[in-house]
Amino acid sequence: MTAIPRKKILEKFRKMIADGVPIVGGGAGTGLSAKAEEAGGIDLIIIYNSGRYRMAGRGSAAGLLAYGNANEIVKEMAYEVLPVVKKTPVLAGVNGTDPFVIMPLLLAELKTMGFSGVQNFPTIGLFDGQMRLSFEETGMGFGLEVDMIAEAHKLDLLTTPYVFNPDEARAMTTAGADIVVAHMGVTTGGSIGATSAKSLDDCVREIEAIAAAARSVRKDIILLCHGGPISMPDDARYILDRCKGLHGFYGASSMERLPAEAAIARQTADFKAVTLAAKTTAKKKKG
Repeated sequence: MTAIPRKKILEKFRKMIADGVPIVGGGAGTGLSAKAEEAGGIDLIIIYNSGRYRMAGRGSAAGLLAYGNANEIVKEMAYEVLPVVKKTPVLAGVNGTDPFVIMPLLLAELKTMGFSGVQNFPTIGLFDGQMRLSFEETGMGFGLEVDMIAEAHKLDLLTTPYVFNPDEARAMTTAGADIVVAHMGVTTGGSIGATSAKSLDDCVREIEAIAAAARSVRKDIILLCHGGPISMPDDARYILDRCKGLHGFYGASSMERLPAEAAIARQTADFKAVTLAAKTTAKKKKG
């Protein structure tokens, strides 16, 4: 697959916004997920290292821990996903704090592979408290993710960074972000989803603050929401109905793990409900 030009993607999205059509992006941890998402009309596909973990039955938060080299995992997954995607822009989740890459070279390689853009994942933004302070104090802070987005913008890659508060929204927009994604935390629901999360109304307030901060830098910034309790279409509808100027939704677990869990469990249950003909006949004879 050849990378789709950033200008072409943004022109499409501007028209969608003008027509009142939401922009929907989704993570793909397998080639099958990507094919199914594209068949459903998805607007962006993102390859995260966490996609490998969640589709292996582990929580998405595994992507934040030292279970593998995040940037290398994304490149490995690209060989499964990129060849089966026909027309949808595919983005790479890039670990911007990785000290063992030369970032301009990594980003150029991703573009050559066929990625149309990037997002900052794994992200320090999902850490707080003492752990977040330790990262920031030891040179592994969120600022490196901002730098990565700025570098990707120079290469004319589409940039859709996650942000967690108004300050980060301003920083990412200043760095040249095309789309700011207000991240509400690890997605809840399903067999391996998080159980603790803010309410949808909490999300509305936080997203509006993030949106205002991003627009204070650039009025035409595109804004999407992601995560936390926004896990199903009705949740996204609730947020979009209440947040002025929000343009769509990014799903990861919502787009591939939760539907797969429900569909496989239901299909298995349906097969288990099939009755053996011999047993049915025996029952009738006894009757």
